[in-house]
Amino acid sequence: MRYRGLLYRALNPIWARQPLSGEGARIHGGRFNPKGMPALYASLSPLTAVREANQAGSFQPITLVCYRADLDPVLDARDPVALAAHGAAAGDLADNAWRLRMAAAGMAPTQALAERLIAAGFVGLLVRSFARGATPADLNLVLWRWGADPPATLSVIDDEGRLA
Repeated sequence: MRYRGLLYRALNPIWARQPLSGEGARIHGGRFNPKGMPALYASLSPLTAVREANQAGSFQPITLVCYRADLDPVLDARDPVALAAHGAAAGDLADNAWRLRMAAAGMAPTQALAERLIAAGFVGLLVRSFARGATPADLNLVLWRWGADPPATLSVIDDEGRLA
């Protein structure tokens, strides 16, 4: 599928001046990217982005950023047939033990899925949020490729230069 529209990220303020870096995900790894692979975890709504950024403990400071996106192709993980074609099922995506699996095996199954999708040419994955309080309507878009040019165009909306 092609995604065109707005995306939101609730950044740790450490990364506020680098909202396109993907470095935090590269350093720590994420549900859909192994350590060493940059990724941007964005949401289709501001509230989902805030939930994603504050999954553990007390609410922490964030910088909420909005992006304009034109991304193609993106795998829609809500489609069980599309997921199955890449060796995954919806239940695999929701596995809360992905960090333990990454520590034990070096890579979680969801991270291996990301590598397969990248090899197949996908720039991102549209997937429901698994953050506490999220519903199936809360969606994230995980990006492995992004920049100023098609097919993975992503730009920060900062008309007033607040992030400079």
